[in-house]
Amino acid sequence: MSTVAPLFEAIIRVDRLPSAGRDLKVSLDEATRAALAEELKLTAIESFDATLTIAPLRGGIRALGRLVARVVQPSVVTFEPVTQDIDETIDRVFLPEAQTHKPTPGSEVFVDLDDEDFPDHIDGPEVDLSALLIETLALAIDPYPRMPGESLDSLGIKLDAEDTGPFAALARLKKNDDSGS
Repeated sequence: MSTVAPLFEAIIRVDRLPSAGRDLKVSLDEATRAALAEELKLTAIESFDATLTIAPLRGGIRALGRLVARVVQPSVVTFEPVTQDIDETIDRVFLPEAQTHKPTPGSEVFVDLDDEDFPDHIDGPEVDLSALLIETLALAIDPYPRMPGESLDSLGIKLDAEDTGPFAALARLKKNDDSGS
C-alpha cells in the first residue's frame, strides 16, 4: 500500500506530550501554499496560519485552536477572482484504537450523526495534524464563490424566462394535455 507524503508536517508525539500540553503553530510558505492550492483546485492560498494547543486526553490527544487563511478562487458567475477570508475553530480528539469501541460481528452499531465529538483514530505514537488542517480549510471554502452583487441576472441571463429548448414544446403539450383531461 503506497502512502502519499503530506504537503507539510504538523507532527505531535503522543508519548512525549507534556501533561500541560503543547502549542503548535503552522504557517505555510509560498511554495507549500501553491501546492495546497493546486491540490484543492484553488487559484491561490494567500495565507495559511494555524495555532493549536495539543493536550493529552485519555491516552490520546485533543487539538484545540484555530485556522486563519485567505483563499482565492474563480467566481461561479463571471470567473473573476474571489477572495475569501477563513477563520475556523478547531476542536478534535484523537484516541488510540484500543479505546475506540470495536463492534463484534453481527452486532448493531449506533452512529450519532449529530455528535461532533466522535474521536479520530491514532496509529502509533505520532499524530500528523496536517490532514486535520487541510480538511478544516477545505470544508470552510465557499463551494459557490461570487463577488458581492454578482448574479446571473447581472449577466443578462433570466432564469424565469420561458424555456425555448427542444423539449419546451413537448412540455407545453404535456401540460395542455394534463389540464384538458
